[in-house]
Amino acid sequence: MKYLRALVYYVLLVVIVIPYWVLVMCVAWMPRIPRWKIIAGWPRLAAWLAIHVLGIRYEVRGRENIPAQPVVILSKHSSAWETLAYSEIFPPHVYVMKRELMWLPFLGWGLALFSPIFINRADHKNALRRTVEIGKQRLAQGFCIMVYPEGTRIAVGKRVRYKLGGAHIAAQTGASVLPVAHNAGLLWPRNSFLKRPGKVTVVIGRPIASAGRAPEQLMREVENWVEGQVEILVREGRDHAA
Repeated sequence: MKYLRALVYYVLLVVIVIPYWVLVMCVAWMPRIPRWKIIAGWPRLAAWLAIHVLGIRYEVRGRENIPAQPVVILSKHSSAWETLAYSEIFPPHVYVMKRELMWLPFLGWGLALFSPIFINRADHKNALRRTVEIGKQRLAQGFCIMVYPEGTRIAVGKRVRYKLGGAHIAAQTGASVLPVAHNAGLLWPRNSFLKRPGKVTVVIGRPIASAGRAPEQLMREVENWVEGQVEILVREGRDHAA
């Protein structure tokens, strides 16, 4: 049954993505925020299908902690689920992405209209400078900046040192950071075709001011909070599945 659900889910995404890509191209002329809201309809639809086809529902704790002003969101990254559902949970936000994605036919064109911050990861010094420079522009335009400080999806139960890029953006722009934890990797494991039905829990922490904080200090505080919350959420998820 899980295999059939996953197959139906991906078939529906493929069927939907072509007409939606045409829609995205048609709104390319629009201002950034209205355009983002239209493009974000596709990941929101994918998250909705995850509920009704895969049986992966979710709850959000701490939604009241999302401030009215743009912030740098620093989130756990253990699956593809959060890249879809976050378009529904958070205000308009942009991602820091490797520039190679921009060169992909169709997908890259759509991503470029999502107003991301494209960087050359091989050029670390200039990548950080560009991230901060474009990050200031995006914050001023009303976007939050979404950063996965682990740098890639990390399997449940494993832990890596958080990279400092997101903290540098916050420290050099004066934006607060918003820590986010979740247990999506239990139901939607990275690099796995099969998904498990159940409930993902997302926990949003209180904003942390960046003023007067060194990036290292700021990120260590975020890392300790996020990983502590993830341990609790993973334990809760496994207890419910037992």
